[in-house]
Amino acid sequence: MGKTPMSKSKAPAGQGKSAGAKRRLMLWMTFMVVFMIWAGYTFLVQTAQISDKSSHLAAQQSSKEETLKKLDQLKYEVSRLKDPEYIGQLARKKGYYLPEETPIQVEDSGN
Repeated sequence: MGKTPMSKSKAPAGQGKSAGAKRRLMLWMTFMVVFMIWAGYTFLVQTAQISDKSSHLAAQQSSKEETLKKLDQLKYEVSRLKDPEYIGQLARKKGYYLPEETPIQVEDSGN
C-alpha cells in the first residue's frame, strides 16, 4: 500500500474564507438595513402619536382652566348669596320689595 498523492485543487489561499465572510457581511448588512427601516418607521409613528397626545393634552388643560374659572365664579356667587343685602338686591330686580319699602319707578323720557 503505497501512498498515492491525492489531487488537491489549488484554490487561492483565502478565497473559501472570503466568500463565507462576504456572505455573512451581506446577511449582516441586510439585517441592519431592515432593522433601521423598522426603527425609523416606529420612530415616525410614535412621533405622530406623541404630537396627537400633546395637542389633546393642551386642549384638556385649557378646558380645565376654563372650568376652574367658572367654578371660582360660582363659588363667589354662592358666597354672595349668604349676604342678606345681595339677596335684597336680587329680589328688587325681580319686583319684590319689603313691606316698608316704597318702589320708585323711573320712566325714560322719549327725547
